[in-house]
Amino acid sequence: MTAERAVRILDSVPPEIVVHDEPGTCAYLGDRHWRLPLRLPIRALGRAELDERLAAGDRRQGRLLYRASCPDCRACVPLRIDVARFEPSRSQRRALGRGDRQLQVEIGPLELSAERLRLYNRHKQLRGLSRDEQEAGAELYRIVLADTCCESFELRYSLDGELCGVAVVDRGESALSAVYCYYNPDHSRLSPGTYSILKQIELCRTWGLRYLYLGLYIAECHPMAYKALFLPQERLINGRWTVFERSGREQP
Repeated sequence: MTAERAVRILDSVPPEIVVHDEPGTCAYLGDRHWRLPLRLPIRALGRAELDERLAAGDRRQGRLLYRASCPDCRACVPLRIDVARFEPSRSQRRALGRGDRQLQVEIGPLELSAERLRLYNRHKQLRGLSRDEQEAGAELYRIVLADTCCESFELRYSLDGELCGVAVVDRGESALSAVYCYYNPDHSRLSPGTYSILKQIELCRTWGLRYLYLGLYIAECHPMAYKALFLPQERLINGRWTVFERSGREQP
């Protein structure tokens, strides 16, 4: 094994093993390349340890952590909501009220089931992924969503007793992190994605947490555009969290 390919262990608490660090085609902006080192903590993260990583811009997929390190692009911007300052727009208030009237919400542990797998794959189709991409099987779902390296849970959304959406959420000492939300596209009229974020903001307030992390905002990526509507918000730019206020008239 050459020195360049040697195992890299980062001096963090807990230490992390870099398990992949090769450039590839960006999944968000297909005309660009990304570098997305994947890191595996040697043990589960405590709440405060997760907070530190979220504040530094980390995201989680399964047991792995990652942070964009692209040499020629800065399009991926970590985003968070200071829940005490957040003010929903009129359309967000309508989505919250509509969801509260029609959906049942439950908190539970991460699970893998045939019902979840069907919903997840239907949601992938909604997101406009290539027809050539194979549907996720149980093992991929387990690796990506049902496994974790920190304290995680599900928010489950049901309509008339039928599961119609799931949000995977991480719990820190002072924050929640919205990892992924998928739902039945037949119920898009209920704005399940927006509703899920608003319920997570409510949960932060109930539990006395300061932030909800919404992952990466990429202005040039249409599926990410909705994140800019949750204002005020903070974005990690050049190593500093910068506040973006609501400006002009409120959007309907």
